[in-house]
Amino acid sequence: MQRILSWNVNGLRAMQKKGFVEWLGGSGADCVCLQEVKVELVQLDAELLEVPGYRFELFPAVRKGYSGVATYYRQEPLSIEKLGCAEFDQEGRVMILEYPDFSLLNCYFPNSQEAGARLEYKLAFCAAILEKCRDLVSRGKNLVLCGDYNIAHKEIDLARPRENVSSPGFLPEERAWMDVFTGAGFTDTFRLFHPEPGQYTWWSYRSRAREKNIGWRIDYHCVNEGFRNRVLDAGIQASVTGSDHCPVTVALDL
Repeated sequence: MQRILSWNVNGLRAMQKKGFVEWLGGSGADCVCLQEVKVELVQLDAELLEVPGYRFELFPAVRKGYSGVATYYRQEPLSIEKLGCAEFDQEGRVMILEYPDFSLLNCYFPNSQEAGARLEYKLAFCAAILEKCRDLVSRGKNLVLCGDYNIAHKEIDLARPRENVSSPGFLPEERAWMDVFTGAGFTDTFRLFHPEPGQYTWWSYRSRAREKNIGWRIDYHCVNEGFRNRVLDAGIQASVTGSDHCPVTVALDL
């Protein structure tokens, strides 16, 4: 069995001070994909770089203190690559780990921002990701696309859909892309096991939103149709604190 966790940590060094390394050591995960790490390699100390049982890879953004993805993994991948699109790679948006049985894409989707200020960039990123996923499947690869998508797909995926129809992350264009993505044969693994409402992965720091569970589900593990029958379980670790997001999990039969 392969257990993969994904977590937008909203600053890896900040999480370090909140017990991240201890959490990681007890996670039981084979791969832990992190988003919004906001750090460069030279800023990391031995505690983060030399976690027992794990290797570490970081793809930072060019801009300091911004974005970036990182992965802790137990099994050495065949290769580790960026997306190959400079406009997204310079923001540290994607890390692709190639394993014999599947490709693991650790992704931090852009935020479309207020009034859709970066919506065009967000949709271009979404299109590039879908193209990459289709290319992998066309070459006979299975895949797991995990990370912070910054999109609540359906009304069930946020506590207050009516009040947020014009909010970044729930814009019609973003939701339409998720329709296209899932319609192209990519499955939201969490919903295979948890059809109930009230399940969220991000909460605003304001108005005690997490305490009240007024949240959004914007973090996912999605798989291609041919890999769906290998998914054993998927979940949300809402009790794990330290970030405005919580970890999400998937277990694969490998």
